[in-house]
Amino acid sequence: MSGAIYTAADLTRDQTLDCEVCVVGTGAGGAVLAAGLAEGGLDVVMLEEGSHHTAATFSQLERVAYATLYQERAARTTDDTAITILQGRSVGGGTTVNWTTCYRTPDRVLHHWARQYGLEGLSPEALAPHFEAVEERLRIGQWPEALVNANNRVLMDGCRALGWHAEILRRNVFGCRNSGLCGLGCPYDAKQGMLLTYVPDAVAAGARLYANTRAWTLTLDQGRVTGVRAEVMAPDSHRPTGVSLTVRARVVAVCGGAINSPALLLRSGLDLGGRVGARTTLHPVVGLAALHDREIAGYAGAPQSAASHQFTDRGDEVGFFIEVSPVQPMLAGAAFPPLSPVTAEHIGQLPRMSTLLAIHHDGMHPGCPGGTVWINDAGHPRLRYPVPPPLASAFRDATRAMAQIAFAGGARQATTYHRQPITLRSADALGALDDAAYGALAHSIFSAHLMGGCVMGSVVDAEHRVEGVPNLFVVDGSVFPTALGVNPSLSIYGIAHRARRFVGEAV
Repeated sequence: MSGAIYTAADLTRDQTLDCEVCVVGTGAGGAVLAAGLAEGGLDVVMLEEGSHHTAATFSQLERVAYATLYQERAARTTDDTAITILQGRSVGGGTTVNWTTCYRTPDRVLHHWARQYGLEGLSPEALAPHFEAVEERLRIGQWPEALVNANNRVLMDGCRALGWHAEILRRNVFGCRNSGLCGLGCPYDAKQGMLLTYVPDAVAAGARLYANTRAWTLTLDQGRVTGVRAEVMAPDSHRPTGVSLTVRARVVAVCGGAINSPALLLRSGLDLGGRVGARTTLHPVVGLAALHDREIAGYAGAPQSAASHQFTDRGDEVGFFIEVSPVQPMLAGAAFPPLSPVTAEHIGQLPRMSTLLAIHHDGMHPGCPGGTVWINDAGHPRLRYPVPPPLASAFRDATRAMAQIAFAGGARQATTYHRQPITLRSADALGALDDAAYGALAHSIFSAHLMGGCVMGSVVDAEHRVEGVPNLFVVDGSVFPTALGVNPSLSIYGIAHRARRFVGEAV
């Protein structure tokens, strides 16, 4: 059977499809999995809620990209609106809009999973060949230090001046133009995300991909999944067209990512005693903006190419690692209070503005239970995510650390993202940060790293099989038992490559 990509324009009437494996989602988990299954000779149907965009259709405009390439038009939040959640929604999922940072799952995290949750087969040695395979396919390599832009250089220089850890990142790019547009969809086909790699591999091997198609419920009979009921979506919108797609499959793999994967199981009546949706972790992020006397131009150049893990392991306290974000107008301005003079000041001096992000891995801390995905009366996913005292305390420490880095990196001014922003004029003024409020709704909090909700050892076993449903699998970041403490994309690629065998053997 020849592969093909179908969109809403092709889906004008109700249809029923038959296949051996239905893969829900085309992101880091779904695309890697589908490609391997199709290349193994299986008949695969892939479902993707978002549209199929290519380099020719990426607008390079923030207002267009956030509305068309992100979940809920980049306005997804926790149910108290305290945390903004950035997730991809197009063919390629989050890999189409991420900033290309690639880390293997840390050994200490894998050892913790083995000790704490009894997970077997996920040792560093067992995962190594899977990481090696995807690293080669995605051309993952260290970014040249000579090409680190000034925004990332502030982090590198600041950490080195303080005697703190700093490193150059590995990225999945080839022929990168250093445009800085990663988060808006690469217009040069340089980002080696799923859109250019494993999705085409799957289609070339015969997989059928249906874009603009939202999986709504799983169909089950006598303890087995029999397929997926989906609805066709108007392109680049959240509105169903009224056309339905029914997929009958021998095996189903849910790869919609944390939040969407648990929601699909919940809509299908699979809550497993409240375990589905539980133990969701986010890597909550707080940031800092700095102004310099020199040009930074953080809107150009690789968005992330440096990081510091100086504070990853803080013993009994929540750890965090530090990276940067691109300094494009909408993204940079969204962190500040709207209509604030501080916002106007920084946007008015955008070429001289740098940013720092502190990314917290609270999921391994006993005082931070994580969050819970649930569905509202309309069946749409929501997320509760409290900010307990240990996490709020880490926000304070991280803000101080970022300010130290900014000044050591040459900033003349550093400003927090509080509702009433705190502006520091020198490193001698750091004490002003200590008495500020930290936590939910006290300042901007973001996350683009979502994990858990269909946790391995609870909802699925070590082979990704959902408890009690032998032909249903979940293969994405929702299976991680804890937060990772690093950017998660490569970890998802690796576990999806490993899962190919288990899913294929179930057909």
